[in-house]
Amino acid sequence: MSVLDELDRRLIAALRADGRAPVASLARSLGVARATVNSRIERLVSSGTVIGFTVRVREERDPLAIHAVALVEVEGRSTDRVIRQLRGFPEIIALHTTNGGWDLVAEIRTETLAGFDAVLGRIRRIDGVVNSETSLLLTSVLR
Repeated sequence: MSVLDELDRRLIAALRADGRAPVASLARSLGVARATVNSRIERLVSSGTVIGFTVRVREERDPLAIHAVALVEVEGRSTDRVIRQLRGFPEIIALHTTNGGWDLVAEIRTETLAGFDAVLGRIRRIDGVVNSETSLLLTSVLR
C-alpha cells in the first residue's frame, strides 16, 4: 500500500490510542464493518506500514528508568551502515536522521546509569561515528 486514505489514517490514529482495541469497537468508532477493519489492519501490516503493536508504559510508573537523547555525528557516507548497527541496540527506542551539525538523533532508555554508560560506549565504538553529545531527559512536561 503506497498511499493511505482517510480511513487508513483514522484507523492508525485509533490504534495508536489503543492498540488492543477490539475490532468491533474500532469498526463502531470508524463507522465501518468489522470485516473492513480486519482487512485494513491486515493490509497495513502486510505492506509494512504498521510494523508492530506494543505497550507504552507511563514514565512516572518506571521512575528509575534512564531516558536520554544522543546526538550522533557520522563520518562521510557511512550513515546507512551506522543506522543498521544502531537498529540492533534494544536500548534505542527511536532513531531519527536530521540536518545541521548532527546526523542522527537516538532516543535511549536503560534501567541503570551503568547500562546507559555501556550503551554510549557501544555507540561511540561504531566505525563511522566521529562525535556524539548526550542529554539525560529529566522530566517530561509534554508528550
